[in-house]
Amino acid sequence: MLKKSKIIVLPIALLSIHITTSYAFADDVTKSVEDALKFGNGGAVKFDLNYRYENVNQDNVTNPQLYGKPLPVAIQPITANANTVRLRLGLLSPVFHGLQGYAEYQGVYAMQSDYNSTRNDKTQYSTIPDPYENELDQLWLSYAGIPDTIIKGGRQRIKFDDDRFIGNVGWRQLEQTYDSALITNKSIKNLTINAGYIGRVKTFTATTEGITAPIVNANYNFGDYGNLIGYGYWLDFTDPGANAVYFKSNQSYGLRFVNSEKPMKFHEHYSFLYTAEWSIQSNFQNSPKNYTVNRYNLMGGFTAYMFSFQGAMEQLDGAGKNQTFVTPLGTNHAFQGWADIFVIPADNGVRDVFGTMNAKLDNDSIILSAIYHNFYDDTGNIHYGKEWDFSALKKFGKHYSLLAKYAYYDADQYNTDTQKIWLQGNISF
Repeated sequence: MLKKSKIIVLPIALLSIHITTSYAFADDVTKSVEDALKFGNGGAVKFDLNYRYENVNQDNVTNPQLYGKPLPVAIQPITANANTVRLRLGLLSPVFHGLQGYAEYQGVYAMQSDYNSTRNDKTQYSTIPDPYENELDQLWLSYAGIPDTIIKGGRQRIKFDDDRFIGNVGWRQLEQTYDSALITNKSIKNLTINAGYIGRVKTFTATTEGITAPIVNANYNFGDYGNLIGYGYWLDFTDPGANAVYFKSNQSYGLRFVNSEKPMKFHEHYSFLYTAEWSIQSNFQNSPKNYTVNRYNLMGGFTAYMFSFQGAMEQLDGAGKNQTFVTPLGTNHAFQGWADIFVIPADNGVRDVFGTMNAKLDNDSIILSAIYHNFYDDTGNIHYGKEWDFSALKKFGKHYSLLAKYAYYDADQYNTDTQKIWLQGNISF
């Protein structure tokens, strides 16, 4: 059983969203703000304000050094509560002879900090990795004077495909950005090629990691049938330290085929959904261990009117400690359960068999999601646990939204029972 202190029931959060939807934002005020933030040829002021309440409640946390036995009751983590506000403020310059620049600040203020942020030394609490920090989030210059090509250099956001390998970890309050150079070319019809080099990572916990990483991602659009994507990422982490950064060094190659953004219809109100992906990963450069492991990502489903249904399996193979398939630059919260139990995969790998149901209501302004996960090792012989995830999102036009989100991991033979609750409000221009 989870500890009872400060547990909030999801239906209360959903009810609060229902009540709030009765409030209508004035369109004329919003339009005035939009106009005021734009200037010149493509110039703009960017503004994003995000409030979040997060609660993390864990039960019988174990210590690997004690052969998986629970920690003593006296040092079990205290239920974490975080009330945080994140501000992003950016300035995008007008386009001048193909050149454009952007600078963005982001900062997090913790109004309630009863949690382990990984930076505040409050290790008696469960972890919520949203440190109270201020930083330069982005600072880049781009050039679009070459036909069908954009060259961008500096600290920037990079998101490839579904963000599994390269992403901005957009769920956390501080996003992850990269000191990098990136070339995007579309000179061949239906083909988009991204090629670049990452020299440093500014992480979502406001730390900096040295890396040398050539990256290539090629996406060919087959129209209604979908997209075929090939990629190669060579990640060499160069800063050793307490977090054993070297163990994250790897080289990964893969092929991915996924339905188009507007899925192919087999009836007026029905569409197919599908993904088939295979990746292979091995040690690279500073990695201290030799290994080769695979990843399999398969999904099939359909949409029917305002609903979508998916059945899927993602498997990350493991060959022992520090020899598992890892995606250290990915937005891993979006995969294998929102409770984040498998952000760092188990030594024996992870097989995640899951089903998803989504509903888009009221002209897509309300989005409801429910996901059920069943977790095993990569052979299917060890049952790690199962998880239920739910979310309700309400959009008020393009710029305002409210979110309630819930995750519950029910442990069997891996980790511990974990419940997480989020309430969030966002304004973004």
